[in-house]
Amino acid sequence: MATHAVTDDTFDAEVRKSDIPVVVDFWAEWCGPCKQIGPALEELSNEMDGRIKVVKVNVDDNPNSPAQLGVRGIPALFLFKDGQVVSSKIGAAPKAALQSWIEESV
Repeated sequence: MATHAVTDDTFDAEVRKSDIPVVVDFWAEWCGPCKQIGPALEELSNEMDGRIKVVKVNVDDNPNSPAQLGVRGIPALFLFKDGQVVSSKIGAAPKAALQSWIEESV
C-alpha cells in the first residue's frame, strides 16, 4: 500500500484507530530533507504492506496534529501502535536506518 495523505480531520480515524502500526511522516513542500526520505518511506510502505501503514501529514496545511505531538522540526516521524506513540525520529535518515527503526518499534 502506498503512502497517503492524512489531515487533522482524518488523523484519529487513520492513525489512532488503525489496527496495524502506523508511521506518520510530518513534512512540508519546502523541506528538502522531507523530500529526501519520501521515496524510502514509499518503498517501505510497499515492502511492509499489511504489517505497517505509512501516512503523510503536511504541517503547513494541518497544524493541529503536529502541535498536539509537540513537533518542532521536520521531517518528524512518529510510530503509533494501538493508538499510542511508541517511537519517534526527527530528521532524515537512509532507508536502511528507517527500516531498522520501524522493525525495532513494531
